Amino acid sequence: MSPASFAAAFAVGLVLAILLFLAVVSYNAVMSLRQRIDKAWANIDVVLKQRHDQLPALVSAVRGLMSFEQDVLTQVARARAAYSPSQPIPDQAVVSEETSRAVRSLFAVVEAYPQVKADANVLDLQHEIERLEGMIADRRELYNDQVYRYNTRISTLPTMLLTPLFGWQQRPYFAADPGELTRPSTQL
Repeated sequence: MSPASFAAAFAVGLVLAILLFLAVVSYNAVMSLRQRIDKAWANIDVVLKQRHDQLPALVSAVRGLMSFEQDVLTQVARARAAYSPSQPIPDQAVVSEETSRAVRSLFAVVEAYPQVKADANVLDLQHEIERLEGMIADRRELYNDQVYRYNTRISTLPTMLLTPLFGWQQRPYFAADPGELTRPSTQL
C-alpha cells in the first residue's frame, strides 16, 4: 500500500469515526432528553392526581356550609370527573386548566361566606389545593423546559440528520390558555 493510499484510507477512516462519534453522542443526548421529559411528566401527573384526590374533600367541606352555590360545586365536580391520566398531554393540559379555573371560582365564592372562610377544615384544604396548584405550575415549567430542549435538539445539526432515521417527533408542551396564566388567589 502506497503512502498516498494509506493517507487516504486513514482520512476516510477518521472522518467515519468522527461521524460515528457525533451520531452516538447525538443519539444519547436525545435519549437523555426523552427520559427527562418522561420523568418531568410523571412528576406533573403525581401532583395532578393529588389535586384530583383533594377536590372531593374540599367540595364536601364547602357543600355543607354553603348550600345555595351549587353551580360552582358542580363545576369543580365536572372538572374533576374530566381528569384522565391516559389522555394525551395537550388534552390533560386543557383539563388541568379547567380544573384550576373551577377551583378559582370556588375560592372566589368562599370569599363571600364568612362562615366558610372561618372553617378550619376548609382553610386547610384550601391551602393544600393552593400548594398543589403552585407545584403544578413549577413542574409544568420544568416539563416545558425539557420539551424545549428536546425539540430544539432534534431540529438542529447534526441531530436533525438522525431525526428521520429514528422517527423522532416534536413533543407537545403542557400549555396554558393565555387567560389562565395567573395563579389562583386563595387568600381568605
